[in-house]
Amino acid sequence: MPKAPRTDAGRLSIFSALAFACAYLPFAALNTSVAVQLPPFFSKDLGVGLAVGGLFGLVRLIDIPIDPALGLMMDRTRTPFGRYRPWIIVGIPILMLALYMLYQAPVGVTRGTLMIWLLVMYLGTSILVLGVNSWASSLASTYQDRSRIFGIMSALGVAGSATVMLIPVVVGRVSGGGEAASVRAVGWFLAGLAPIAIGFAVLNTPERIVGGAHAARFTLRDYLSLVTRPNVLRILAADLAVTLGPGWMAALYIFYWEASRRVSFGMSNLLLVIYILAGLVGAPVTALLANRIGKHRALIVSTTLYSLFLIIIPLTPKGAWIPSVPIMFCLGAFAAGFVVTIRAITADVGDEIRLEKGSHQMGLLYALTSATSKVAGAFSITFTFKVLQMIGYDPKLGPANGPAQIHGLELAFIVGPIFFVMAGGACFLGYKLTADKHADIRRQLDERDAVYAEPAAVEAATGGAMEPLATPPNA
Repeated sequence: MPKAPRTDAGRLSIFSALAFACAYLPFAALNTSVAVQLPPFFSKDLGVGLAVGGLFGLVRLIDIPIDPALGLMMDRTRTPFGRYRPWIIVGIPILMLALYMLYQAPVGVTRGTLMIWLLVMYLGTSILVLGVNSWASSLASTYQDRSRIFGIMSALGVAGSATVMLIPVVVGRVSGGGEAASVRAVGWFLAGLAPIAIGFAVLNTPERIVGGAHAARFTLRDYLSLVTRPNVLRILAADLAVTLGPGWMAALYIFYWEASRRVSFGMSNLLLVIYILAGLVGAPVTALLANRIGKHRALIVSTTLYSLFLIIIPLTPKGAWIPSVPIMFCLGAFAAGFVVTIRAITADVGDEIRLEKGSHQMGLLYALTSATSKVAGAFSITFTFKVLQMIGYDPKLGPANGPAQIHGLELAFIVGPIFFVMAGGACFLGYKLTADKHADIRRQLDERDAVYAEPAAVEAATGGAMEPLATPPNA
């Protein structure tokens, strides 16, 4: 198993951080494609219609209970290959099969078939995302290093997201293929990217199992005590809101730029590429800002600026995409900060819980945030498509829709994201887990882990079963 290359300061080396961040590439790319490309692909090209919004919502709701179960199983997993590594390896073929069945689906495919393969896709992504996020929290243990690694993950994920948005532009110009052909090409790209990028990360990243891995059992009472903790509630509410805001905008993105701004499909995709590429700047800058003013304050700054810049979009001239370039770049930079700060805050809260409870619950904690992201993804598509139905907007007509329908689309595109994103930032007003407080938590955890280091080494040498970590005196 590879050793952890670290700098003299105790941080992961840049190679280790970049190698691990490769695992985030396919997820970021798929997340963008599912939010922006798949709903129009299903509704227009495959003939499912606006009912696809309800289909996405139903599948997400069915899938939500899977995440906590996966998180619990991951937290209790102990193998010679690590805790998260085996899960990630299992998730790759599941995801690849679902990608083929969804992106290469024929015209006239039934809703039932789409629903089944959406469920399989979300199962694969749940396994991969939970494994990657939880693994990252054990690779980086300090307040500052977590901002750094999640910033690198988000920045590198930008490359995958930008590529899936550039593929339609290239396919349209080179082969003259339509929107459906472009989306199918995206599917082939994702199916090839997943095993290569994730495999590289798995083979080049060490995994250390921290103390307190097992709990004898995890009861409903334990679960309720976790989800009702004030800091966990902050994370869940904020993650729901800041995912729902951009997700809402993404679900209406193609419709809005085509019907309201009168920008072509290719140019609207190019603008979205700019939005995504801005994450290369936004993610690391937000990580630096978080280490200067605190992660929660950096999130509040990002959500506020995002909302202010979103208001400017309707003021740009119709039919001209160039004036929107700097606006979309700034929006993308601010949005990249949402993921960096919340995922890093989640890891810090996980340490706080481990110090108090004496058991490792990082997988379950990330499972809860993954569940809120799924709820947000479901509602963003379900609600926005329901709004389109209420205002009478017809996706097939595009700019030929009436003025009232287009005006309703414009309001929905702007108002919804601003409301949710601002609410997400407000969730961290009064947050107390600062860098100094987390440093004290890590000091206590490191002292406790050192007590169990020698028995753990004996276990590794003998192959014996390690006893559960005793409950700390202050639990």
